[in-house]
Amino acid sequence: MPPKMPLNAMKLEFPLSLSTYTDYAEAQKAVDYLADEEFPVQNLMIVGTELKQIERVTGRLTYPRVASAGALSGAWFGLFIGLLIGIFAEDGQWWSTVLTGIVLGLAFGIVWAILGYAATGGRRDFTSVSQVIATKYEVLVEHKFLARAQELLTKQPGRPVDL
Repeated sequence: MPPKMPLNAMKLEFPLSLSTYTDYAEAQKAVDYLADEEFPVQNLMIVGTELKQIERVTGRLTYPRVASAGALSGAWFGLFIGLLIGIFAEDGQWWSTVLTGIVLGLAFGIVWAILGYAATGGRRDFTSVSQVIATKYEVLVEHKFLARAQELLTKQPGRPVDL
């Protein structure tokens, strides 16, 4: 288990904007540069702002695709249940218990997947993946270190112009 972070670890006392970048790598590069210059980087934060959700359509949904996905999902669940019950099965019945779990899981998976898909009434006949991303990355600095950080960043080689 990772160590617990104090509640105020994600806060600065009086943060001010040091610079804004359109790319996370550029914001990270600026903080890395400040670290190389021995700036107390524990007084900085990179904050992603102006969030947007991107959804990538990955395919079309049809009854056969829905049924096969339901079958696969049901078979895995049936295998799990079969193994769980199989632990307590009598000698020689372990394999039949596991196989029965897989078959029943497969059948129920197909039925429930098709019923769920039919209930949508064709309102979402596609599959997709989505992600929330930031369109800007702002480097914040504790107020008492702002002037020093600005001075150092003006000397950063290849510094972006939106500083």
